Amino acid sequence: MNKTVKVLERGDAQSTRNPTHEEASLRGFGLAGLLAMLVIFLSSAFSAPVGAVLVLLWAWLSGTPWEEIGYVRPKSWAGTLAVGVGVGVAFKFAMKAIVMPLLGADPVNHVYHFLSGNRAALPGMISLVTIGAGFGEETFYRGYLFERLGKLLGSSVTARLAILVVTSVVFAAAHYHDQGLAGAEQATMTGFVFGVMLLRTRTIVLPMIAHAAFDLTAVWIIYANLEARIGHLIFR
Repeated sequence: MNKTVKVLERGDAQSTRNPTHEEASLRGFGLAGLLAMLVIFLSSAFSAPVGAVLVLLWAWLSGTPWEEIGYVRPKSWAGTLAVGVGVGVAFKFAMKAIVMPLLGADPVNHVYHFLSGNRAALPGMISLVTIGAGFGEETFYRGYLFERLGKLLGSSVTARLAILVVTSVVFAAAHYHDQGLAGAEQATMTGFVFGVMLLRTRTIVLPMIAHAAFDLTAVWIIYANLEARIGHLIFR
């Protein structure tokens, strides 16, 4: 925890000096900056945690203040944890019982149905959704993309709305190849909500926790074989 806090607080030191030529090149949209973006994009498509690590490496090498990619210490760790878990769990149940049925989605996620009653698969899946989704996807899709698009579009209300829409669509596209239309629809909405969290709180910690809680709740619902029951809880 102490190491994490130190990393989050380094942004203050970074923001007090002017970037060097090399740092400015990585931050900009010239050849060096575009190559860095390409490597990070491709790495994130291959592995979200790898992409997230490269984002942090890019921020360090480019002298980008940590707060610009959302790595800001929350005012209250306990409060942020409680809100994040509560929102993530409630959001998943609302999506499963109300939103996705209204969109005509199959209540059973056939891609991950192998988790049903499969205790042996739980450790790997729990690691995947906490590290891969909570840390990896949030660092890339919210932290990095918000910073990059913010540099291009600015910080006006219109620009922020555009960033929310673009990042949500990109996030949805990343889920389409393995989860189909239903997965993309859900990712569009979750991406938008997690993006709003980042804009409102200025820290990526809350969407990280909410995302992990959302996915862990999904894992539990599938493992307990409750998908059909919850999916038809309101709309028969």
